[in-house]
Parts: sequence; C-alpha cells; structure tokens
Amino acid sequence: MATEYDPHALFVYGSLLEEGMEILGHPVDVIPARLDGFERRSGRYFYIVRADGAETGGLVMLDLTAEDWRRLDAYEEVPTLYTREEVEVDVYDGLLRCWVYLPTPKCINLLSN
Repeated sequence: MATEYDPHALFVYGSLLEEGMEILGHPVDVIPARLDGFERRSGRYFYIVRADGAETGGLVMLDLTAEDWRRLDAYEEVPTLYTREEVEVDVYDGLLRCWVYLPTPKCINLLSN
C-alpha cells in the first residue's frame, strides 16, 4: 500500500484534540487516524513516546496554512517543549505521512519532576 504525503496535515493526540480549532481561530477538516508504535502519556502536558506494540488514536487536521502552523508551533512551544516531525499514520483509506508534535527532553523532564 502506497503512503500519501500531505505537508499541510497534522496528527493530533492530546490537548489539540480539544483546543486546536480555538487556537487556529477557524474550523478545519479532520479525519480519524492512528499512530502505531507510539504510546500516549500525560503529566503536565500530553506527549507520545515510541513503544513497541503501542498505538495512539487521534485526528489529522487537514489543509493547514502557514498562519495555522505559526499559531500551533507557538502553542506547542516549538522548539523548547516540542518538535514537529513527520510520521506515518493509518487513516480510513490507507497510510498518510504528515506532521506530529513530539516532546523534547526538556518537556519530558518537566513532566517527570
């Protein structure tokens, strides 16, 4: 199965599930998705870590603009608390390569203290 690439899509799994549209200031289309090989954890913030056999459910936000990315990166405190990296998620009709926010060591240290 071929993987589709969408540079304007973001997989969300934590607070952005609830607050994403509010942060953007407008609605965006979303589709359900699953990220395999990652486990969702939470403390002060939600984050995901690699874990064999794990899966994290979430949504993919579609058609994000440059201004949307600016707002989301600011909310996620990129690059201090999170970095934006590409991942492959399962969506209803196959695989999609898109962006996700992954925690930095500083983010994880804040959560473990």
